[in-house]
Amino acid sequence: MNESRYDQRGVSPDKREVHRAIRGLDKGLFPNAFCKILPDLAAADPDYCNVMHADTAGTKTSLAYLDWKERGDATVFRGIARDAIVMNIDDMACVGATGPIILSSTIGRNKHKIPGEIIAEVIAGTTEFIERMQALGIEIVSAGGETADVGDIVRTIDVGYTAFARLARKNVQDIRIRAGNVIVGLASYGQASYEETYNSGIASNGLTSARHDVLSSFYAENYPEAYDPDIPEGLAFCGSRRLSGDFEGHRIGDLLLSPTRTFLPVVKKVLESFPGRVDAILHNTGGAHSKVLKFCGNLRVVKDKLLPVPPVFRLIQEESGASLREMFQVFNMGTRLEFYVEETLAPELIEIARSFHIDAQVIGHVEDAEKAEVVLHHDGEIINYHL
Repeated sequence: MNESRYDQRGVSPDKREVHRAIRGLDKGLFPNAFCKILPDLAAADPDYCNVMHADTAGTKTSLAYLDWKERGDATVFRGIARDAIVMNIDDMACVGATGPIILSSTIGRNKHKIPGEIIAEVIAGTTEFIERMQALGIEIVSAGGETADVGDIVRTIDVGYTAFARLARKNVQDIRIRAGNVIVGLASYGQASYEETYNSGIASNGLTSARHDVLSSFYAENYPEAYDPDIPEGLAFCGSRRLSGDFEGHRIGDLLLSPTRTFLPVVKKVLESFPGRVDAILHNTGGAHSKVLKFCGNLRVVKDKLLPVPPVFRLIQEESGASLREMFQVFNMGTRLEFYVEETLAPELIEIARSFHIDAQVIGHVEDAEKAEVVLHHDGEIINYHL
């Protein structure tokens, strides 16, 4: 899973080309915020601002398709709806947008491969997730969306959402990481109080590599519609496993398809408990543990007490032969949300996370440096990331 291997599959861990394409665009009211923040366009209220975010479940939909073809259970697509929603709302939570939130879906499908029952399951998954969040005091509403039959450009199905929120500027959570901060990391794995089953922690990043490095050529031979035929021979479904197989007591399909955990209930409670005292919230999505480099200026972020790596990432590394450096730059590796705070806040913040049955601990600290750097300690190895 070196850079060449990743590129040949048509994906990028850090979206470098995308960031180059947009670098000249306006960065909004808070240029260092995790999401772009706009003026309050409708009401033109100088005390308020708008946040809009768009994202998809990525290539995880292809995994769901394979699982459905093998087992005939279309409910797997309910998790795909959750993936796409959470990839929006958790990024927005990092800037303080914890509701009300409006959602709109954009679903593109190949009608020859994806029947109406799968669309119905995506919609049911959306409704189910919204109701679960509303029960936790988080207001999310659906504005409907668009479903298009675009078989000429979509091999199976693509599931995306756009989310919108209006919030007071005084409540915007900017990123102001500083020397002396400790980093409280929250686990992506386990079973939160608002989850119905064990979550592997896979989320929705790195699934192209996870799918092709773990699963066997059986899938290329039997479901050619589930992958890009331009991927060079030897890089498509080159693992040894089947979705029905077992790894450390878990079905492999369940590990790879665990719905992305939302941390929105935790973030909401933390921001209400410590108004103005959280220096930064980061979501380890694209770029994973190197993502913080874009926000930390002349600082060194040291992550030397990371949470345990859960089984799903051990499986991926075992099958891919990837280095730890590559794994921590592509996958969250068990630590997906980070709070940067003064040390005195850490114990209470950890207790809030644990009240939702989510593991949390201080995973590192921040130091002054000559340039942005991440230093990661794991399993006796020290890994450095720079811009």
